[in-house]
Formats: sequence, C-alpha cells, structure tokens
Amino acid sequence: MILLDTGPIVAFFDVSDNYHARCIEILKDLDEELLTTWAVLTEAFYLLGFSWKAQNNLWEFILRGGVSVRSLSQYQQIRCRQLMKKYKDLPMDLADATLVAVAEDERIRKIFTLDHKDFSVYRPKGIRKFTLLPEHT
Repeated sequence: MILLDTGPIVAFFDVSDNYHARCIEILKDLDEELLTTWAVLTEAFYLLGFSWKAQNNLWEFILRGGVSVRSLSQYQQIRCRQLMKKYKDLPMDLADATLVAVAEDERIRKIFTLDHKDFSVYRPKGIRKFTLLPEHT
C-alpha cells in the first residue's frame, strides 16, 4: 500500500504541470494499491479547479478504483489535531496530517508525494520515517 499525496494527483491530471510526465511514469510502474484521504482529494480538486475536464478525469480515476479513499475515525481526527500542533512551525496542513494519521494506524511507510521537504521531517509513530516516491523531485 502506498499513500498518495496531493502533488502527484494534480500532476496526473494537469498536463502543464512540471511533474506530469514523471508522475505518470511512476504511476504506470506501481504494483501496489494507492490510498488517500478526502482531505487530500479536496485539496487536489481545488487545485484542478481551472479545468472541469481535469476534475472529471480525477473523478474517473477515483470511481474506477485508481485510488482508495479513507475516511477518518474520530481517533484519527484527534491525531490530526495533535500532529498539526506538533508541526505548527512548518506548518502542517490538514491533508498532510490525515496521511500521517492513516500511515500510523495502518503502518504504511511509502508515500507518493512531491512534498519531500515536509514528509522527510514528519516522524509517524511506529514507522520512524517515510519512504518517499519519487526518490528525487
């Protein structure tokens, strides 16, 4: 299982994105299931708001099972608040907090993100650090 952050999602559906080709290439080579959260998708839909076609393609990706979407438990919501307080100096946004909370609960180490700056700092309980994809951005 690989967690999917906002950056690659936007890159998949915005052909003008600098990381579009690289993210599509990585996506094609993945053999593990992708998992994200509604907060991440909200952020992605907002950033793709310039194009109904891009947003519709994201909907198709979700509905065809390209990514599973996790809703948060009450405990995970509380954990998001704790994480955002802990990393307030970065600051940590809600989308990142949801991914870290899910990673902790499900012991997921891999994350497909373009935000290496922040995800290399986050230290999820029980995981120590994330394995970041792509390796270099």
